[in-house]
Amino acid sequence: MSGEKGGQATLEIAAAVISDPEGRLLLVRKQGTAFFMQPGGKIDGGEAPLDALCRELKEELGLQVAQDLLLPLGVQTAPAANEPGMTIEAHLYALVIDEPVEAAAEIAEAVWVSREEASQLRLAPLTRDYVMLRVGEY
Repeated sequence: MSGEKGGQATLEIAAAVISDPEGRLLLVRKQGTAFFMQPGGKIDGGEAPLDALCRELKEELGLQVAQDLLLPLGVQTAPAANEPGMTIEAHLYALVIDEPVEAAAEIAEAVWVSREEASQLRLAPLTRDYVMLRVGEY
């Protein structure tokens, strides 16, 4: 779903802050882009954020996730990494998994990284300015 909020083009997405038992964070990079970010994607018209996130995790990473395992983290806004002039409104959810993932659909790369390793990557604004500041909290 997208629209205008306060005169700015806004894209509504659902994204997961996925970590493993060792505390590493899962980041993805979409094909044809340079930024690493949380897995997730656009919310289709009439779709609930949790439904969108579960659909995206299955499509992008082959993860079948029960909705009750996703802990709501609230809604954050940030400049869109790959769409100039757009703002994203992200419904964020935390998830801890201990299973392999495989990059699929439009995902070129999926990496498990420590906080230090993540700081060496080119991160999307939401990941850099919000998620990385709170990695230890998830």
